[in-house]
Amino acid sequence: MKPIQQLRQLGQSLWLDNITRDMLDDGSLRRYIDELSITGLTSNPSIFNAAIGEGRAYDGDIRAKARAGLAGEDLFIELALDDLRRAADLFRPAFKASQQADGWVSMEVSPLLAHDTEGSIRSASDIHDKAQRPNLYVKIPGTPEGVPAIEASIYAGVPINVTLLFSREQYVAVAQAYMRGIERRLEAGLDPRVGSVASLFVSRWDVAVQDKVPEELRNRLGIAIGGRVYQAYREQLASKRWQALAEAGARPQRLLWASTGSKDPKASDTLYVEALAAPDTIDTMPDKTLLAFADHGTVGSAMRTDGGDAEQVLARFADAGVDIDALAQQLQQEGAASFVKSWKQLLQRIAEKSGRLAGA
Repeated sequence: MKPIQQLRQLGQSLWLDNITRDMLDDGSLRRYIDELSITGLTSNPSIFNAAIGEGRAYDGDIRAKARAGLAGEDLFIELALDDLRRAADLFRPAFKASQQADGWVSMEVSPLLAHDTEGSIRSASDIHDKAQRPNLYVKIPGTPEGVPAIEASIYAGVPINVTLLFSREQYVAVAQAYMRGIERRLEAGLDPRVGSVASLFVSRWDVAVQDKVPEELRNRLGIAIGGRVYQAYREQLASKRWQALAEAGARPQRLLWASTGSKDPKASDTLYVEALAAPDTIDTMPDKTLLAFADHGTVGSAMRTDGGDAEQVLARFADAGVDIDALAQQLQQEGAASFVKSWKQLLQRIAEKSGRLAGA
């Protein structure tokens, strides 16, 4: 059995962490679905910055939208939603076959709103309304200010992909926010079936400490954090609180592994995919990692629901001077700042192209 089929049989969904208009136009995404069992995708400002900035695939659309009076963030949202609607339609069969557990695409609120609760709520609702696709998640970061926005959006019936999670504590906070949103819907007599995923970023942990720990600890921190969070995830699903919501018809907020491409050239290019093989989860990966795993990946035993040796490994990092809690906050802040940088570059590129193309 091929490695991708093994992961699927184990109960893990494979999503693509990328989208470009070229891959929609040339059939690449269709082939990933047909040949590699991809059942969803994620996007972020960095991905769209690269997609729109490289090549000319978006030029005609930018020209038309600019001449119609769109500019800045409004123009970008329309460009992105044009792509994501097409992708969502390709994933609609998976969405229906899985009773809406799979087959999703994601669109991020402006990274400038990472610390703006009310702005995030308004933006998530606006994107959801404009998208007009039932299988589109709106991404809100799991920052302290994002947590109440996640609860409010779930209560409003907006499907949410919680992004930029780095620790068990951050994950538990958004899992609780999701359940509060569902509980409020039930109290109001509303349908509790609102989709959500919680996205844990993995490889950035190892990049952050690669020059600060002994060689034997390299590329082990992200996986250990994953084990700790997976244990918390299974505990949430087994809790009486969640079981009551499930009996009322609610769907679980699935755990999604993000940032699963290897960053260390000395490490296996399938390191994180193999280590994070776990039932009832999603692994979203860039094209390069997906193709590498399809070619030579291996699937061993599934992750242990008790976290395995995660706590022992994390204790070794603590002994090496790594403050896990402080680093989790730092990584979340740096991740948000990185998306802001990409967002500003993206809007600048669009502004430059709009001015040039609209007058051509």
